[in-house]
Amino acid sequence: MTLPTIINDWFASRSWAPRRHQLDMVDAAAEGRHALLVAATGAGKTLSGFLPTLAELIADTDFDGLHTLYISPLKALAVDVRRNLLMPVEEMGLPIRIETRTGDTPSERKARQRVRPPHILLTTPESLSLLLSHEDSLLLFAGLKRVIIDEVHAFANSKRGDLLSLSLARLQKLSPQMQRVGLSATISDPDAYRAWLAPYGEIDAVRLVEGEPAADPDLQILLPEGRVPWSGHSGQYAVPRLIEEIGRNRTTLIFCNTRFLAEFIFQKLWDANDPKYPIGIHHGSLSVEARRKVEGAMAAGELKALVCTASLDLGVDWGDVDCVIQMGAPKGSSRLLQRIGRSNHRLDVPSKALLVPGNRFEYLEAQAAFDAVEEDVRDGEVFRPGGYDVLAQHVMARACAVPFNEAELLDEVRSAMPYSGLDAATFGRVIEFVATGGYALKAYDKFRKLVPDGKGNWRLSHPKFAAQHRFNAGIIVDAPMLDVRFKNGRSLGRVEEYFAAPLRPGDSFIFAGMALEVEAIRDLDLIVRAAKKAAQIPSYMGARMPLTTHLASRVRAFLTDRAGWARFPDDVREWLEMQDWRSALPEPGQLLAETFPHEDRYYLVVYPFEGWNAHQSLGMLVTKRMEMRGLKPMGFVASDYALGVWSLEEVTDPASLFSSDILEEEFVDWVENSYLLKRAFREVAIISGLVERQHPGKRKSGKQVTFSTDLIYDVLRKYEPGHLLLEAAWHDARARLTDVGRLGDLLDRAEDTMLHIRLDRVSPMAVPLMVMIGRESVAQGSVDDALLVEAESLAGIAMTP
Repeated sequence: MTLPTIINDWFASRSWAPRRHQLDMVDAAAEGRHALLVAATGAGKTLSGFLPTLAELIADTDFDGLHTLYISPLKALAVDVRRNLLMPVEEMGLPIRIETRTGDTPSERKARQRVRPPHILLTTPESLSLLLSHEDSLLLFAGLKRVIIDEVHAFANSKRGDLLSLSLARLQKLSPQMQRVGLSATISDPDAYRAWLAPYGEIDAVRLVEGEPAADPDLQILLPEGRVPWSGHSGQYAVPRLIEEIGRNRTTLIFCNTRFLAEFIFQKLWDANDPKYPIGIHHGSLSVEARRKVEGAMAAGELKALVCTASLDLGVDWGDVDCVIQMGAPKGSSRLLQRIGRSNHRLDVPSKALLVPGNRFEYLEAQAAFDAVEEDVRDGEVFRPGGYDVLAQHVMARACAVPFNEAELLDEVRSAMPYSGLDAATFGRVIEFVATGGYALKAYDKFRKLVPDGKGNWRLSHPKFAAQHRFNAGIIVDAPMLDVRFKNGRSLGRVEEYFAAPLRPGDSFIFAGMALEVEAIRDLDLIVRAAKKAAQIPSYMGARMPLTTHLASRVRAFLTDRAGWARFPDDVREWLEMQDWRSALPEPGQLLAETFPHEDRYYLVVYPFEGWNAHQSLGMLVTKRMEMRGLKPMGFVASDYALGVWSLEEVTDPASLFSSDILEEEFVDWVENSYLLKRAFREVAIISGLVERQHPGKRKSGKQVTFSTDLIYDVLRKYEPGHLLLEAAWHDARARLTDVGRLGDLLDRAEDTMLHIRLDRVSPMAVPLMVMIGRESVAQGSVDDALLVEAESLAGIAMTP
């Protein structure tokens, strides 16, 4: 297919020419093939996806109805793309109607869109699923020609991706000639995404289109003028340099990995902002109004800098951003590439970025990410089977639209890659759950939503269930906060639920400067009392991004690449050299375990490099195993790189603590008897539609939802332990909440490769972890000074020959 003259003239009017990959996308559409475009940020990916649609609508001026769906991971991104797509359409004078449909779209416009849809509709996976739940979806999508999925990597390996893949399967059934288009800048394994995108996983049906190479990024690691810090993650030392950098650029984006760090750096920048630069902040906890105000100020060029989190990883592209700064370790090369691409949003102009490591391990991680970006190597992803809870929601949506045949729906569902291995028996269990709630709940009318006709067909038992489904459908479940309270009702504050979920009665942790022992978790209250012993678990540090296995492998390789140490700063090189002389450096695939005494305690420090989540879970399990063996553990602390446990008795055989049977014994007991499984059950109960979040005009509080799901959870555990949702909850708790896959790999490695080094004092590599222990026992007002003293004291011990 050649581009229409009007499009070529529009390119020429701007002194542009269509890029090769843009023309390849037009050719793929002309061949009737699905397509996956992998191209750098600034390569015109979005326009590439829409060019075939514009060409077809120009050629067929009589087309009336919905031609193309654009699926975005973010509501704000859909709005932004509409603005950027409208500009060329209006400049070409094309009579093409373009609209958005998200949770923020007024209800009257939503109703009108179903009767008289636009040519191009920009939406999200959740809004698409709701559209498919209406009876008129059969007519609405019958003439659909194309679905464009932007930032496909943000969907594919998640529950939102499960929902989208099921919706794509349904759309393909309604419009067999529909073409699927995926767009991304950060895919490491295109064939895996081609399989995800293709009906029935037939990757040859998806043409891979690779974009032209972008200019090499201008990437630097910013280091303090003194020494690389031993500990900490904030990069606070760099604030004066950040102010200088902000002054040198038109607009600077400063990415932080957590909302807490974003607020902290924002405040520190304002404290040092003598030039009075206009600086804003953007993260997910801010109100929609506040975020829109900041986005508008950025689009208008009114801000010199914006401190932000992952809330802007995928979103709004501002052409005048000319520098990106990453505070702390990047955690993954793909994420870093995504963030770098926000700078100088053009293919032929280098993106400028600075990495600001917070400590010596983070320096190694920053260098690993730097090398990966230089080599254009991205993180890989492991695809997992689709969730039963999402499938249940989709089955209900199908029933709301029209009665279905079970065998025909199973075939349709299997055409979605995440459910390609679904067997008929399991699908039958999903249908039975949607129809009755399961054996233990089928006596209650509120759960009897579908009725069979005895011939393999199912329909709604009452129209009210369709309205109920549309009020409650969705994949994103808000994570509530838990109130930390004494039994007498006195509140100490609130913690994120993900921190409280693994706790069991008797566990102790630091909060508000106090050592607290868990008594119970009831609804959304964490009941505590003053601890009678030292706290085992350090205070929570806020939400954490996982360290990717790709970067972890690179950091491990640095440790034994002694010839490569020459390029490191002097203090980092000396740190590694002293570690090598005093203790050991683990070979790739080897697990180093160090034991040493310090201040009347015994310490065990291991270096798995499997990320904080896996290490935190392992710390829970290992301390419980140590208790059973009489080693009297007093606590543990985890980082992305290491795990440290301190005890009153010396650990002489660490390998026995890390045997793989810990996942069969202690792990199962811990999960089943912790709040972790209840939390996972609440999420799957909400997503599957078992529990309603809201009724017309009324939304349940988090406490009401928790009470409802906890009650059902207890009933099912007692009367139907094999219930589908308990199985789904266990899968989520095991795989998502504890990083158990990495934990299993770690334990397998420990059995064969553990290297135990017994020392007479702390090792250089243990210092960053030991300083984290010091953080937990210091009053808030003097944290920085006390940590500096602690770090220098430990470093003096560790670095002395």
